[in-house]
Amino acid sequence: MLGVELSPDLNLFHRITMNLDIGGKLALVTGSTAGIGYAIAEALAREGAKVIVNGRTEKRVENAIKQIRSSVPQAKLEALPADLGNADGVRVAVQKFPEVEILVNNVGIFEIKSFEQIPDEDWFRLFEVNVMSGIRLSRAYLAGMRKQNWGRIIFISSESAVQIPSEMIHYGMTKTAQLAVARGLAEITAGTGVTVNSVLAGPTASEGASEFVSRAAADAGKSKPEFEAEFFRTMRPSSLLQRFARPDEVAALVAFLCSPLSSATNGSALRADGGVVRSIL
Repeated sequence: MLGVELSPDLNLFHRITMNLDIGGKLALVTGSTAGIGYAIAEALAREGAKVIVNGRTEKRVENAIKQIRSSVPQAKLEALPADLGNADGVRVAVQKFPEVEILVNNVGIFEIKSFEQIPDEDWFRLFEVNVMSGIRLSRAYLAGMRKQNWGRIIFISSESAVQIPSEMIHYGMTKTAQLAVARGLAEITAGTGVTVNSVLAGPTASEGASEFVSRAAADAGKSKPEFEAEFFRTMRPSSLLQRFARPDEVAALVAFLCSPLSSATNGSALRADGGVVRSIL
């Protein structure tokens, strides 16, 4: 958590098994060596799923697997060191794991840059990683899910999809695109046991956000708690949470969507945004 001392009671999710009935299911969580992706991988492992942990390097994947096993000794884990932000990495993933029952499209990048300073290359780069990764993997695994009449695809989007941030318009564009892709895929699962949903995460204490806060606080000559308070006062004043969410708070919703218990939820964009989005729909 950024700038906030966590009470032990706030980490109960890490010790609770929710009995989501996904034991033995094979789940791929992209970008799962840190942040929200890591928290999702850990949550699914705790529920008994066989989780494919993905990162760009073997070292990061190995470290994440070791960390998950330290908190979930019974975890069933597979390693997938590959950059899924490009087509070559996706080919590696599909060759190694040709069938996946739960796909969480979490891998993504962001950067803060004024609109006038964003070149074409940056627009394409963010779209390639944030959107095309999920498209390619969903295209590879959806047919198998439909054939066995069960599967879950989840896109980790953002509140920036509906409240486009002026400081990173290209990032917001990719998050909106994810919602469109997810809804379109859900339409072709009608009448099956496959569902496709999106989760709109709000400001979260992920690895990238933590690095951003550290840099920004240092540049402003402020402590992390001071910068966090100012961030929510000036940049995200509509937040009801008034702090960065913990990754496990987002992961709890994602874990539910991965389970058979969520069978009536399809084609939806659900929020774990801390109340940043004021709209009730």
